Amino acid sequence: MRFVSGVLAALAALVGCDQHRIDKLEEGVSTEADVRAAFGAPEAVWDEPNGGRTFEYNRNPAGRQNYMITVGPDGKMSALRQVLNPTTFAKIRPGMPMEQVRRMLGKPARRTPYPLKGEEEWEWRWLNGQEAMVFTVYFDRDLHVLRSASASDAAGPS
Repeated sequence: MRFVSGVLAALAALVGCDQHRIDKLEEGVSTEADVRAAFGAPEAVWDEPNGGRTFEYNRNPAGRQNYMITVGPDGKMSALRQVLNPTTFAKIRPGMPMEQVRRMLGKPARRTPYPLKGEEEWEWRWLNGQEAMVFTVYFDRDLHVLRSASASDAAGPS
C-alpha cells in the first residue's frame, strides 16, 4: 500500500510541476529559450511547414500527458497542447503512417511487436477526468494504422 501511495504522490508532483511550468509560459510572448528553461530538452523536435518547430515533452509511462509545444518562425511560442485526449485520438485513422501517429501523440508508453501476426501495438496512458485509460494503436507490417481503441487501464494509475 505504501508503494502505491508513493507512486500516486510522485505522479501528483509530476502533474503539479508541469502545471507550474505551463503557468510560466505565454503564447505569443514566451521564446524557445523560455520553453527549454521551463521544460528542459524535448523528447523530439518536429519541423513545421511554416518554418516553426514543435517540441515533444513526453510524460508516459510514469505520467499520463504528452505535451506538444510549437514555436513559430518568429521564435515565439504559438501553442502548448496536451495531446493525449479524445479529440486527438479521433484523428487517428486506418492507413495513417506510423510516423504521423508518433508526431501527433508523442512517444508511446509501450510498444509490443507481434511478428507472427505482422502487427505492432503502441499504447499511451492517459486520464479521462480521474479515470485511468489506455489508448492503443495497431500497425501493420507496412507501419500503417490498422485500428485503434481506448479502454479503461486495468493497471490503474501509474
